[in-house]
Amino acid sequence: MARLLEPGDPDPILLHRVSGTSPFFIACDHAGRVMPKRLGSLGLAASEFDRHIAYDIGAWGVSTLLADALDAVAIGQRYSRLVIDCNRAPGVPTSIVEISELTPIPGNVGLSEADRAARAEEIFWPYQNRIETMLQARAGAPTVLIAMHSFTPVFKGDGRPWHAGVLFNRDRRFADYVFNLLRREPGLVVGENEPYAVSDLTDYTVPVHGERRGLPHVELEIRQDLIADEAGQRHWAALFARLLPEAWRLFNA
Repeated sequence: MARLLEPGDPDPILLHRVSGTSPFFIACDHAGRVMPKRLGSLGLAASEFDRHIAYDIGAWGVSTLLADALDAVAIGQRYSRLVIDCNRAPGVPTSIVEISELTPIPGNVGLSEADRAARAEEIFWPYQNRIETMLQARAGAPTVLIAMHSFTPVFKGDGRPWHAGVLFNRDRRFADYVFNLLRREPGLVVGENEPYAVSDLTDYTVPVHGERRGLPHVELEIRQDLIADEAGQRHWAALFARLLPEAWRLFNA
């Protein structure tokens, strides 16, 4: 199989506060927008990598600030989701997209199976396997998986009124506590499984690392315009640093 990453390309994995001792474990699947040298810009203008199609704007900043506030571990994935989406199982239609939102991705058209396999083997699996290893090392210790994401204010012309969304799939127990606490915050419009819902086809981290392990978990979505700068990231990190421990207390009551 042809190699994708070459010397000088960074490791896919971002780690923050790995010695954190709290129950919270934060995963940010779309933390970065780095491109492997071999892929160039996938035929896109540089400005496209400032958009949500390339990464979850603000999500890694919130993740690291929240990790510091909670004394929690945070792990993120450095490469752009346009290379391979690290919150999709390899092989599903949205794993490597040819069109993102309304934007064609020329460098993703006509890929060979070897090309696809290289992206999975060198980016997707190292990241997801590291999460697996880190969670396995915590076996027996209280652990709450927090999957951190951001979303666009407008999607294909449709406005999204929510400031944040609380997402879940089969197991809504911990998410319900987070949702009920968050929606009581003055002035916030909070979505329950909005603007997305978690599923086995459209997600990986929650179904595999949360549900299959039986861990309490929640996927958090924050509207990206609210966390595009450091002030916004600090505000939302502080909010969740206050609410998540309370949700955990209620969960265990």
